[in-house]
Amino acid sequence: MTPPYVPAHGLLVGRTAVVTAAAGAGIGGATARRLLEEGARVVIGDAHARRTKETVDELAAGFGADRVAGRACDVTDEEQVAALYDLAEARHGRLDIVVNNAGLGGTAELVDMTDEQWDRVIDVTLNGTFRCTRAALRRMKTGGSGGVIVNNASVIGWRAQAGQAHYAAAKAGVMALTRCAAMEAAAYGVRVNAVSPSLAMHPHLVKVTTPELLEELTAREAFGRYAEPWEIANVIVFLASGYSSYMTGETVSVSSQHP
Repeated sequence: MTPPYVPAHGLLVGRTAVVTAAAGAGIGGATARRLLEEGARVVIGDAHARRTKETVDELAAGFGADRVAGRACDVTDEEQVAALYDLAEARHGRLDIVVNNAGLGGTAELVDMTDEQWDRVIDVTLNGTFRCTRAALRRMKTGGSGGVIVNNASVIGWRAQAGQAHYAAAKAGVMALTRCAAMEAAAYGVRVNAVSPSLAMHPHLVKVTTPELLEELTAREAFGRYAEPWEIANVIVFLASGYSSYMTGETVSVSSQHP
């Protein structure tokens, strides 16, 4: 049984947050909503321009147009990443929180995987997180007021799954990137952490995963169900808030999965 939705506690009032891949009903969209509920001003980016606008309009209707903005952002394009942060600073004068949620999966056995399949997943999931983290750190370092970066990894970065070599390698890379970035960023008061979900249900996952595999993965979870995207977002909010002020370089498993 899914637990009741957790009420907001005003943890992020006055903060400005950027969330990538935040259009639609997945973890990014749930995170944008939870950040808004906790009082933050939110700028969302997504590779899908139409969906981005629709999401901005929906969130603005609920939380106010002065607190929500967005633009199309392909994290494989350095200029689009910079433009997303420019928008946040132009609208709100600061950048406090960055949630690097953008990622790309797929299923292919290693013996059949093409260079193009491998490169595409690595470029979006790992290199995209690198680009967004680098751009955020450059701004947070010179801004002088610290900041928080939360990267979206995956338990697949730790646990083997057939057909997921490219995605697993990318997510393991995100974890390593998080640790190294955290050590460098600590000198100027920036924290960098990651979440590592096991199975969170959203429309895109249904499109790229067979019903049989979803049933198998769900059976591995201790609660016998998948996570709701907002349950992952709750942990991201925790890492973005002052409640995790002594945590950096950590990857928090958001999972009920057993071996």
